[in-house]
Amino acid sequence: MFRKLATALTLALATTAATAQTKAPSWILPDLMEGAKAEGSLNVYSSVNEQEGLPLWKEFEAATGVKVNYTRANDAALTSKIQIEARSGQQSWDVLVTTSVTRLPPALRAQIDLPEAASIPAQMRDPDRRWYGVYANYNTPAYNTNLVKLDKPPRDFEEFLTHKEWIGRVGIDALEFPWTKSIIDHYGEEKGDRLLKQFFTEFKPTPVDGHLALARAVAAGEYAVTVSNYVNLTNNLKMSGAPTDYWGQSPVAVLLGQVAVNPRAPHPKASRIAANYLLSKEGQTAVARFGRLPVRADVIPTPPDAITKLGDVKLLPLDFSPEEEKLWQKRYQDYLRGR
Repeated sequence: MFRKLATALTLALATTAATAQTKAPSWILPDLMEGAKAEGSLNVYSSVNEQEGLPLWKEFEAATGVKVNYTRANDAALTSKIQIEARSGQQSWDVLVTTSVTRLPPALRAQIDLPEAASIPAQMRDPDRRWYGVYANYNTPAYNTNLVKLDKPPRDFEEFLTHKEWIGRVGIDALEFPWTKSIIDHYGEEKGDRLLKQFFTEFKPTPVDGHLALARAVAAGEYAVTVSNYVNLTNNLKMSGAPTDYWGQSPVAVLLGQVAVNPRAPHPKASRIAANYLLSKEGQTAVARFGRLPVRADVIPTPPDAITKLGDVKLLPLDFSPEEEKLWQKRYQDYLRGR
């Protein structure tokens, strides 16, 4: 009798374990999954570099069996590509993940309801449901720790300008117009404009093509400091052993990496499951593990103090319409020409 009971218990435990192993992740939408498998693939456009993006989407592939075709380019190139495709009647993309989602016309962003969106802070998702925040880019100064010793980091941009020893040793992203806007928003038009002109004419920062290239250039010692770059890029290099670090300095421009779905997506069911995945705890944990700063409060960033290290600084979330982007890009270029 006891032998039969033991056998039955063993079988029950084995069945339970097998069920747990095959249980689908909570972010998978059961009513769409069969259709997504029939669609067979998913076309993702993203500005996230391949070292971070490909492992993230491999986890999606493993859970769903849906193959991901990954196209990586910068923000401007992706939004331009999508609009050109739309005008020509092509519909090659399903999901867009970048910081420039809102620069697309609303008609090119589907209104979608995602169950996992309930866990995303309201200020990090579109009230009209055409985009959702996936990660946050905090823009702070970064420096080479072999070249710069900071006993007392500048608390704000105005104090940064007192460090005359950095003149001629500053790098800056070639498209850093969001930071420019943050300075004007923080200090006001008159003072902000004066401080920016002082910075560009006095410090003569060298433009670098891309935030990742800039982070690597600072870590390599090509520049002693940059006035603004993504925290996660500096952290990734620091954790790999590079001599680089960052500090919190007001204002901190915050740009959201957002996800949007094509209203005429070639793979509509897979695209909605993919967007829900990015907002889920599992997806956000993967985002954090692969170097980005998550938007969910229940997911710990990598490293854990990545955000709290900023301290008591003024955070300025920024967003741009296509018209605003053109305006601030031109203004930024005007400042660069004044070097």
